[in-house]
Amino acid sequence: MNYIETVNYLYQQMPEYQRIGHAAYKEGLENSIELDNLFQHPHRNFKTIHVGGTNGKGSVSHLLAAILQETGYRVGLYTSPHLIDFRERIRINGEMIDEQFVVDFVKQYKDQFEPIMPSFFELTMEMSFLWFSEQKVDVAIVEVGLGGRLDSTNIISPDLSVITNIGLDHVKYLGDTLPKIAAEKAGIIKQFTPVVIGEAGSIDVAQVFIDAANSVEAPIIFSELYLNNFVADRNESGLLFNTDGYNELKGELKGPAQDKNARTVLTAIEILREIGYNIPKEAVYRGFANVISLTGLLGRWQLLQYEPKIICDIAHNSHGIQNVVEQLLHEKYNNLHVVFGMANDKDIESVLQLLPKKAAYYFTKATVDRALSESYIKEQALNYGLKGSSYPTVSDAIFAAKENAEKEDVIFIGGSSFIVADALPLFM
Repeated sequence: MNYIETVNYLYQQMPEYQRIGHAAYKEGLENSIELDNLFQHPHRNFKTIHVGGTNGKGSVSHLLAAILQETGYRVGLYTSPHLIDFRERIRINGEMIDEQFVVDFVKQYKDQFEPIMPSFFELTMEMSFLWFSEQKVDVAIVEVGLGGRLDSTNIISPDLSVITNIGLDHVKYLGDTLPKIAAEKAGIIKQFTPVVIGEAGSIDVAQVFIDAANSVEAPIIFSELYLNNFVADRNESGLLFNTDGYNELKGELKGPAQDKNARTVLTAIEILREIGYNIPKEAVYRGFANVISLTGLLGRWQLLQYEPKIICDIAHNSHGIQNVVEQLLHEKYNNLHVVFGMANDKDIESVLQLLPKKAAYYFTKATVDRALSESYIKEQALNYGLKGSSYPTVSDAIFAAKENAEKEDVIFIGGSSFIVADALPLFM
């Protein structure tokens, strides 16, 4: 098999949750442990940092990776989902995993891992650990896939755990209240291992984290309380952060909640220093200013075109969409056009009620099994005063939006990472 055939084999034999949803979801760590035994625990050969939470995991993971790269560490980065190329999930110092390694991994081990019947995520995680081990990384940033307690990645023993925030998402698996979801996310807190909480959100959620940390004697740090005098100023060129220890720290990421993500990362950096990581301030400045080029991050308030200005973002739940709507308030335009689609397991009502009514909508459907039909979204959107037309493909919707938009308008593309994944190749 060549690379394309190998990736198609992985999709067919071990369906990806992001693509088909519940049918690909496997609860528990049994498969991950069995795979890890098969490959002789490759994650034990390097340090790890574990990043969980509802939203912001990707941005926080990439920022940490960029800073550590600039420090001089050889840094592995395991994230999901990918938007264009499967290899986006597995990077070392910004470079995607070698295609030939993916091919050889499947060819060499398929007879051994097929009887285990792992999920796509379980297998690709173990592939990443083996790649990181063979390439002798110093540290790997490992992003949680879904939840925490029973997530495949929870077999690692990290130097630091980070939980960005808690929002209502994946309620079918994690619980229908924020404290229940927090309890699942708190499952990545390990004995004696410090944990940074980006946003507690409420006293009830904070108490869940405190109780979980106390039960395993893990130091817990709330970034909202830890950083003194943290201020984020937004201007046309992006975000500028000031806090004790950092003056005019420029952030390349301009999108929703990046001020909160920055505060979380700066807290994590201080804790990493306390436990022995050598991270100079200059590396922090360079990492924040160049995170996209250093790590290859895509889909976070990404500017795709000028005149009209076209922006995409992968926010896909009410917590993330609320941040997108707030970010749109900072944009200057005559008219707003929104190319919008969702996955079929999301709470569409909670999202639609947040979207701006003063906009032209182009409802569409991504090319994955989990995508919600464009006609259904349009029908539901009318209940919330959102008006527009439906289009069978993302490219059709974008073409229509560009046809209707004037130079001074803004086109926003989002609602799902799959919508963004279909959109990006049209501009790259």
